[in-house]
Amino acid sequence: MPTPVPIFALVDCNNFYASCEKLFNPKLAGVPVVVLSNNDGCVVARSAEVKALGIPMGVPWFKIHDQARQHGIVAFSSNYALYADMSNRVMEVLAQFSPDIEVYSIDESFLDLAGFESIGLAEYGRQIRERIQQWLGLAVCVGIARSKTLAKLANHCAKKNLAGANGVCDFTAMSAADMDSLLDRIDVAEVWGVGRKLAPRLDAMGIRTVRALRDADANSVRARFSVVLERTVRELRGTSCLALEEVAPAKQQIICSRSFGQRVHDFDDLQEAVASYISRAAEKLRQQDSLAGAVTVHIQTSPFNLSEPRYQKAVTLPLPEATADSRLLARWALLILKQIYRPGFAYQKAGVMLSDICPRRMHQPSLFGALGENERLMRTLDRINSRWGRGTLRLAAEGMGKEWQMKRGHLSPGYTTEWAGLPTVQAR
Repeated sequence: MPTPVPIFALVDCNNFYASCEKLFNPKLAGVPVVVLSNNDGCVVARSAEVKALGIPMGVPWFKIHDQARQHGIVAFSSNYALYADMSNRVMEVLAQFSPDIEVYSIDESFLDLAGFESIGLAEYGRQIRERIQQWLGLAVCVGIARSKTLAKLANHCAKKNLAGANGVCDFTAMSAADMDSLLDRIDVAEVWGVGRKLAPRLDAMGIRTVRALRDADANSVRARFSVVLERTVRELRGTSCLALEEVAPAKQQIICSRSFGQRVHDFDDLQEAVASYISRAAEKLRQQDSLAGAVTVHIQTSPFNLSEPRYQKAVTLPLPEATADSRLLARWALLILKQIYRPGFAYQKAGVMLSDICPRRMHQPSLFGALGENERLMRTLDRINSRWGRGTLRLAAEGMGKEWQMKRGHLSPGYTTEWAGLPTVQAR
């Protein structure tokens, strides 16, 4: 029996972070909204109204204060708990449309629509849009094609309303002549995996459009660039080279790093921060059922403040036995911190990294280790924090006040994640 040819749909939420903020506040309809990075530093998400004003991604918030006042731009601190919860809801809806789904990022997923051709793929895409809009109040665009790279490109066309897409673009229904005409009008930098970095090198070869890259000699592309770009060329021709990854591969490194809301001078505050970061990293490690064999801790002052003495240091420590126990990992991390800490500096940032990661099932424990007891304790810790909120149970070393935490002066309520964040209605 022949293997069915895959048909990919990429479903991407429009202006996801900003849309989540607008969703629960009707007063923001039509209002320009931006979402800021950690410590309310830079713009990391923009509503359609902000994009129309020409404000770029990544611009520091303090640089556009005047524009914000002039145009009534509303800023929000990143509310990661809200965005993650809304993302999970979107993925639950998408799972109703295909048994094969790859969660590619917090706001986009690939679906395999092979077998749904009888419904009409464009119509099926419209059903997906309408369901998410009706159930969750979020707008999405759908790109459909015979390879993941083409589906990404189709999604771009759906967002930009190219070729009359209007939110859903189905490349499988387009004629060869229409595809040639469309790809001739799209800059090669829009291709997934090319971007602004490779585009100048391709331009020097006369490859400026998507069609030109598609029609380039694949072997020459491989020789001058890489097998990855050769695969992109073949994907643009409709040959599927990238399979759907229904199970995300386990991370080989887990990093937790943050800039402080205010400069940190005392060792005790640094210790609280490092203990908090290692606990979060250990939680992620257990979620993928892995163990870490090495811990890295780094601390640094601001690289931009030339009026203060600067210092940065990072040390990696191989562990005597791989573990996912928050207590053991914190013990080693704090030992590293004691070695690298130097008084007299105003520290701006600290972070940890877990590496030498292996699946738990492949680990050979030591004869006298207490791995089983540690596993049960950590499972209990994770279950309690999952039910009652992260940090309900935590290491004493993480502290209570946490004055070093990042600034979040524009944080919206936890509309879907905290009882106190639920909207209230008063009858009159």
